[in-house]
Amino acid sequence: MHMLWRTLLHSVLSRFGPRMGHYDVASTRFVTLPTDQDILRHMNNGVYLSIMDIARFDMLHRTGIWAIFLKRGWYPVVVSETISFRKSLTLGQKFTVESRILGFDEKAVYVEQRFVRPDADGTPEIYAQGFIRGRFLKRSGGVVGIDELVDAVGAVPDDVTVPAWLLEWSADVAMPATRAAAPSLWG
Repeated sequence: MHMLWRTLLHSVLSRFGPRMGHYDVASTRFVTLPTDQDILRHMNNGVYLSIMDIARFDMLHRTGIWAIFLKRGWYPVVVSETISFRKSLTLGQKFTVESRILGFDEKAVYVEQRFVRPDADGTPEIYAQGFIRGRFLKRSGGVVGIDELVDAVGAVPDDVTVPAWLLEWSADVAMPATRAAAPSLWG
């Protein structure tokens, strides 16, 4: 339930945050709350993924992409995600999630997100880094094609690219299509 309140708060804050280009890096500020902690007194690994959701919505609002989606009746869904942890976030620590769109393959968009705190010298230091592969669906039914998406938000700048390893990872972890069989058989 605490994520609902945090989501609503950031939804309001993003309306007043600085506007940015579609492919700029969005910085969304957070603080670790008591409800974020696990029994080892650091932020629970599942909370990182929920906070990534909130930061992506902040990015979509501030870039104006969310408004484009609303007009067209589109909404985003996560197809796959991965995260790596470097350092723990503990109670009361302020941190920033930096989010950026990396680009597209033939079916999906890729977003990189970093959990960042300043080190002792004030230099931004990565605590965790995650990547998501997302699709866009139409409320009327069906999937938004990448051509439609690029037409709506603009072409990806040349300096924004999806790393080859990420494209390979997405192929390796892909699940069967929703209408295909996917029996749960343990071997």
